Amino acid sequence: MKYSDAGLLRLIAAFKLFKTVALIAIGVGAFKLIHANIGAVLEHWVTMLSLDPGSRLVTHVLEKAAQTPPHRFRELGIGSFIYAGLFLTEGIGLWLLKPWAEWFTVVITSSLVPIEIYEIFHRPTAIKVLLLLVNLAVVAYLVHHIIRSKGKHSPA
Repeated sequence: MKYSDAGLLRLIAAFKLFKTVALIAIGVGAFKLIHANIGAVLEHWVTMLSLDPGSRLVTHVLEKAAQTPPHRFRELGIGSFIYAGLFLTEGIGLWLLKPWAEWFTVVITSSLVPIEIYEIFHRPTAIKVLLLLVNLAVVAYLVHHIIRSKGKHSPA
């Protein structure tokens, strides 16, 4: 394996591990909100982040969060931890340059693309489009890398 291949695989691994950390933070936050006064917690964060509490967007987010039933936060927490486990497995395997991790990442990342497209179609944002493009680039690179690696190891 070339040094540049290892570097790209580790860059993908770092991206997966970053998503793992973010999902764990979301999961922990969601579980903390199950029995909390959601309005008070969010107002605290609005103040901490120096956001304008009179802003239409902030008001909308506060109203939506206050109407969210506790079981939705539980579902969000569980889902976040499940995805964090998948991304952690991908990240560690890719960091260790394991061939199975390349296949695992292709399968998992590809399986999430239809969901990402659905989300973009219904609630488009630049970040969602960017993440979709990054994930498609990761899948394309890994498929290319797997095919190229297989050709190098096959008997003549």
